[in-house]
Amino acid sequence: MSERNARLVYSTGDQTCPRCGWPSSRCTCSRTQAAPHSALPAKIVAKLRMEKAGRGGKTVTVVDGLPLDEAFLKELCAELKRACGTGGAVKDGTIELQGEHRERLRDLLLKKQYVVKG
Repeated sequence: MSERNARLVYSTGDQTCPRCGWPSSRCTCSRTQAAPHSALPAKIVAKLRMEKAGRGGKTVTVVDGLPLDEAFLKELCAELKRACGTGGAVKDGTIELQGEHRERLRDLLLKKQYVVKG
């Protein structure tokens, strides 16, 4: 067989993860998905800040410093969006809410007994 024709055409060896596309042996999302949710820390410190950069001049309130548990972040995001009556999303371990809501969020997070900075 010549070197030109020595390419791999088909392999049944390693399957790929449908979520991340990595081979199953190197996939990290399946390990974290199979593992039970880690316990949340007793003291949660939430950092509030405002951002405008890269959003066409629109103001966004960002809640940062929260535990990186995806289920926890999605649940908290939904609760904060309902309380503020606005849209938002979970991005890169932070919660982003549309508009200026620092005062309202500070009160809500203090009621949940979180430490709030910013």
